[in-house]
Amino acid sequence: MIKVALLSKWHVHAVDYAKQATELKNISIEMVWDEDRVRGEEWSRELKVPFEAELESVLSNPSIDGVIVTAPTSEHKDVLMKAAQHGKHIFTEKVLALTIEECDAILAEVEKAEVEFMISLPRLVEDYYLYAQQAVDNEWLGQLTMVRCRVAHNGAVSTSKNPEGWLPSHFYEREKTGGGAFIDLGAHPIYLANRLAGTPVAVTARLQSVFHPGVDDHAVALVEYGKGVLGVLETSFVSSGSPFQLELYGTEGTLLIEQNTVRIKSAQFDRENWVYPENLPAQLPTPMEQWVQAIEGSEEPVITKEDAIELTLVNQAAGLSQTSGQRIEINQIKS
Repeated sequence: MIKVALLSKWHVHAVDYAKQATELKNISIEMVWDEDRVRGEEWSRELKVPFEAELESVLSNPSIDGVIVTAPTSEHKDVLMKAAQHGKHIFTEKVLALTIEECDAILAEVEKAEVEFMISLPRLVEDYYLYAQQAVDNEWLGQLTMVRCRVAHNGAVSTSKNPEGWLPSHFYEREKTGGGAFIDLGAHPIYLANRLAGTPVAVTARLQSVFHPGVDDHAVALVEYGKGVLGVLETSFVSSGSPFQLELYGTEGTLLIEQNTVRIKSAQFDRENWVYPENLPAQLPTPMEQWVQAIEGSEEPVITKEDAIELTLVNQAAGLSQTSGQRIEINQIKS
């Protein structure tokens, strides 16, 4: 049994991860910590586990094997480094950190402590992504030339039930989030495109605000990859009814994914007509299941530290592009 502590209910996915952990027979939730004591105590009562006000007391507790981190992004470096230093396995919400320097510092401690690390990038286990990766690897589209991905919702749109939108107000506090829609929801298009198109080379981004000055509530980034591949990555907190879309274009075909519909037109299949694949690859274990398997030593995760690093690199470059109004080369950030 892997005994874990939940570190903060700040992120909207905190409840989801607690539910996932509860449903896994290998995990036992032992305690809750939160930087907001009132919120943390309430959550601990809901889960029927103790609340601990001091992070150090949680991390120094020898009965705790791992932590599930959904604290503000601005606190990730401090929380994750301390967890690794205390020998705790780490499951964390995206993004890993605000800068590549912070990522390097966190992952150095993870490596030094030899603990298992997992960042939640859930769309990398889905059947549609696995099919898209198959299409790229098998060159069903010929040479890949462009990837477009859109993940959007209406979390910042006023309704009669939620006048400020259904996202919590602290999602617009830049000092905690490091940004708005792009750094949070935009993570999904980023890591999907990175996997499909390769190593990012440069980013030109526009992070715009409709309702929340100071942070973006919708954004688009043009990401340049090797061999001339372009990525158009879109996200929004101000789009109602916007479907998930993942599009791949190549010299010999096109793959279009919208919600649960997958279709491909390829010179290798049927050049003139769309083909709707009947059998997609089997979904992989969830990020949390992969984390458990890694701790138990039964399976290596397919979601990697490199995924986390490249996600932050694109995010950081997008922020710099917005403030400077210029194209940002990834090497400028790495150097």
